[in-house]
Amino acid sequence: MTAGKIISVSELNVEILLNDVPVRKRDILYTTDKNGNRRRFEVAEIAGRVAVAVPFDSVFGLKKGMDLEKEEQGLSAEYSDQVLGHMFDAYGNLIDGTEMKSEAVKSVYRKPLRLADVEIGGDILWTGIKVLDFFAPMQKGFKMGLLGGAGVGKTVLIKELINNVYKGFQSNSVFIGVGERSREGKELYDEMEESGLLDKISMVFGQMGENSMARSKAVFAGLTIAEYLRDQKRQDVLLFIDNIYRFVQASSEISADMNRMPIENGYPANIESMVSEIEERINSTPEGSITSFQAIYIPADDITDEAVQTITQHLDGQITLSRKVAEKGLYPAVDVFHTRSSMIDMEKIGERHYSLVEEVLKYLARYEELEEIIAVLGIEELSADDKQIFYRSRKLRNYFTQPMAVAENFTGVPGEYVAVSDILDDVEAILSGEYDEVDELEFFMIGSYRRLHRE
Repeated sequence: MTAGKIISVSELNVEILLNDVPVRKRDILYTTDKNGNRRRFEVAEIAGRVAVAVPFDSVFGLKKGMDLEKEEQGLSAEYSDQVLGHMFDAYGNLIDGTEMKSEAVKSVYRKPLRLADVEIGGDILWTGIKVLDFFAPMQKGFKMGLLGGAGVGKTVLIKELINNVYKGFQSNSVFIGVGERSREGKELYDEMEESGLLDKISMVFGQMGENSMARSKAVFAGLTIAEYLRDQKRQDVLLFIDNIYRFVQASSEISADMNRMPIENGYPANIESMVSEIEERINSTPEGSITSFQAIYIPADDITDEAVQTITQHLDGQITLSRKVAEKGLYPAVDVFHTRSSMIDMEKIGERHYSLVEEVLKYLARYEELEEIIAVLGIEELSADDKQIFYRSRKLRNYFTQPMAVAENFTGVPGEYVAVSDILDDVEAILSGEYDEVDELEFFMIGSYRRLHRE
């Protein structure tokens, strides 16, 4: 039975005059073109007998008077063991050239866990990346943001996390690409295949060249897959979202096309509930956990941007990548002063680790002050104590660089996985003056200094 008829077409939506068929928000309507292809639309608003729906793909070829029918099931994703080793689009279709016989599907719109089912404790999750494990340690079930502008290394860091955390965690992963370049998705797929990890990961992509609908729905499809692994397989799942800001951006485009009143910087008025719907599904239960790493693009490097602030308030910590650090050739280009984690607590990581973090931050803060003094007066004008802080801080700054396994093809330097105990030993030795006679370049782009020279 016909559900309605198209009465207007715009770039990102169509208006539909509904018949007597019951239609609700998020239902899917469709029409079939002359080539037998199904053109699908998701209902976004209903006012009386007029519905506004967002097309799954281009509006090219659509026209007034087209009849639409209603699909029995709304937007769904595969909900079975077959999710691993495959790449899907935002609507749950395979895009990796393989074939798969679907076993079960589930609606991508699910309610968050009940409060009674949420598990907030968990083991510490070490990544093997020195600057992260030292300044921003994580635990299972954490939501960690990776903040940074364009070209500062967010995607490289995410790939390294997939590589390193799997080694220490032996966990399956879900990667959601939202509004990023399709080339990066293909590179990730090939790298996972070459490293033998493809059967441990499921990938969902709403690519940069696709319309707003695809970019806004990729997160929902990926979350559904992660929830399957957590709830049905009872696993600890790693969820990578690159880039969560693009989800907000795509939703803003749809909202603007519907003439909804925006707030600051053109974001929709419901930005808070929109982001909460995603973030509140990323949680842990006593049987399994979802630990998420979310890359967050910072528009114009403005960390006070409304969308950035809305996302970060849901996070347990954030890793901020800085262009100033990257320009000095220090990678990962982490700004330690804007990097935080709720795990930096004496009761959670121990007194030794906590005290070392405090001491290093004091050294690096004083180092920035000394740099300004030296630029004007020269290093000879510093006191003996300040000279000591200056040189030790430069060693610390270099020490927190690290060769990445995923960048080995470009740098020729093998990646390093560093245990947290080695990090604490090295940092303590630098602060105590044990390495005062060692040149600062000896600490650049290495793993553990003590282990390197012991071996």
